Amino acid sequence: MIKNFLIPAVFLLIASCTQSPSPTLAVNSTTQFIDSTEMTNNFYDNTVTYPLIVKELTVEGEIANPGKVDFSSLKKHSVIVKETLLDSAGSDKFVGAYRYDGYSLFDILEKRILKKANAEEFNPIIDLYIEIENEKGEKVVFSWGEIYYPNNLHRILIADGVSRIVPSKTKDLWDLPVESKIVAGNDLITERNISSPVKITIRSFPRSFKVIKGLTPMFSKQIRLFDKNVLKSIFENYPANSAGVTYNAIFYGRGRGIHSTEPFKGLMLKDAVAENYPVSREILKRGIMCISAADGYRAAFSCSEIFNRNDQQEFLLVKTGPDEDGGLFRIFPAGDFFSDRAIKSVSEIHLDY
Repeated sequence: MIKNFLIPAVFLLIASCTQSPSPTLAVNSTTQFIDSTEMTNNFYDNTVTYPLIVKELTVEGEIANPGKVDFSSLKKHSVIVKETLLDSAGSDKFVGAYRYDGYSLFDILEKRILKKANAEEFNPIIDLYIEIENEKGEKVVFSWGEIYYPNNLHRILIADGVSRIVPSKTKDLWDLPVESKIVAGNDLITERNISSPVKITIRSFPRSFKVIKGLTPMFSKQIRLFDKNVLKSIFENYPANSAGVTYNAIFYGRGRGIHSTEPFKGLMLKDAVAENYPVSREILKRGIMCISAADGYRAAFSCSEIFNRNDQQEFLLVKTGPDEDGGLFRIFPAGDFFSDRAIKSVSEIHLDY
């Protein structure tokens, strides 16, 4: 009876030791439970997990307690990704499918005490973003909102382990990375997944806006679109023949709680502004937008979370009735748990990178 019980476990151990890992990574592989016979319903634990080389990571910028990241105190998370990059012709180039294990930006930044440079003018944290730099000097950005406000948390990792997700028929063995990397779990094109991050810098969006508290009624008949402080266009209506979408929503604020359960109907923000903000590798990596209201309320959004989602939880540009308070255009952030980045009376959109 005991011998029969041990057979599956022995088989799995043998299977784990007879994998064919990349020669350059063989020294890093560790003995582990690998479900190579698919005895469970988990598709993502069927191959060896390889450790990645993690460099010292520091956090600085607009915080009171800068310093090194202590990974030993953080919980591990996992994300599954289909890594795809843009090639020189602007087409999509598939790299491979992986499960990454590591430490989320949510946890890494959780105990950093914010010290906003523009706190006197605008105290809310939603105009913050972070810049992550690697050893080569490459930089990518994430908005504070996409780290702390989404419906699904812990989707952005500093990965210290990787496993292939191997197709059951073709048995394709994708190339494996060697170094730690940023993994943005909600990105369609994974240009932000850069290797060997060494520095995180917290910043507030570098532009001042006039704040008018209690402005009522509030209305902006147009949206002025800027690219690095240069006015590119003025948006006054949806593009011709544009197709709207409807999202059912439980609209809930971090401060006031429930606002409504009414659906939102509008045009995807990425479609509304696509002509003025064409997507490129640089924009996907480093593009950060600030959307401001007529009263100076604003929020930061990475270009990747607006233009490059793989979860279909898009930002909507909602058009209100004529002269409606809070109109003419509003932002509905479908991927956010809280409503704080739902900007009313949008008057300006600024792109920086």
